[in-house]
Amino acid sequence: MKLAVFSTQPYDQQFFEQCRAAKAPQTLEIAYHSFPLSAETVALASGCESICVFVNDNLTEPVLEKLKMLGVRAILLRCAGFNNVDLKAAERLGFFVANVPSYSPEAVAEFAVTLVQTINRNTHRAYNRVREGNFALDGLLGRTLHGKTVGVIGTGKIGIAFARIMKGYGCRIVAYDVYRNPDFDSLGQYKTLEEVLPLSDIVSLHCPLIDSTRHLINSRALAQMKPGALLVNTSRGGLIDTTAVIQALKSKRLRGLALDVYEAEAALFYSDHSSDIIQDDVFQRLMTFPNVIVCGHQGFFTEEALAEIAEVTFTNLEDYRHGRIGRNNIIGRN
Repeated sequence: MKLAVFSTQPYDQQFFEQCRAAKAPQTLEIAYHSFPLSAETVALASGCESICVFVNDNLTEPVLEKLKMLGVRAILLRCAGFNNVDLKAAERLGFFVANVPSYSPEAVAEFAVTLVQTINRNTHRAYNRVREGNFALDGLLGRTLHGKTVGVIGTGKIGIAFARIMKGYGCRIVAYDVYRNPDFDSLGQYKTLEEVLPLSDIVSLHCPLIDSTRHLINSRALAQMKPGALLVNTSRGGLIDTTAVIQALKSKRLRGLALDVYEAEAALFYSDHSSDIIQDDVFQRLMTFPNVIVCGHQGFFTEEALAEIAEVTFTNLEDYRHGRIGRNNIIGRN
């Protein structure tokens, strides 16, 4: 069998090869492509029965139809989200589709806490000042987290891990989720979104991007938030209406914003654009605020998480090879 891996970075190949050496059959041939999967690059899947894709690969109906024509039968997502896949078309075409629903949730949760601390205590600004010999503290004033209220939007494994850490800081935890997780019962209280937003000094997003959550944080939600709150998103960029959040920053409704994801990140993230003129005016406007941090979708980026992603991806491939409906299947095999 031949597997084509799209949007490959050096670290992807490193951990995939380590995992293949440990558990994959010698009959598996892997072709690594640095290009994302799109209508322009789909031909690279020719001769492959399976492909592996990431968050910014484009699996629209025309791309899926072309994949089917090329002989691809299995789509392995090395991520949890699958909003970039036309699932109805994939099911109609008979694809096997599986993801990595949970990989080191603590990695993302810990990174979310890092962003909270950074934007709250202005350590990003302090670092730059000290490098220039400026040791003045004016403008770096933060707030003590102990005793503050933290709103957790989404209480899956990552949301729960984040809530546990923030509770350890001595914070009061409130949460909103359509589905209640019994693991949250000992950590805080469930409330409606309309109740969580005005109560929270910090709002952290940990939910998937689906039709009902797209632009969950919009102008209406921002108006409901507690004045001076911090907003953190390590989940999916499309949860936030970026234009609306810029207005909230300009009006000083928000005290700070920390993002590891961005709704138009596909054209930017995972590549070096330091010598380019970035054409995204909304993103460039966002970067002008001193109380905004944007990282390049690195919340998952730990050795443990990458090893787990590779291992689960190979397990999903074995489920396909043996005709099994595995626990990570989004769409089973015909």
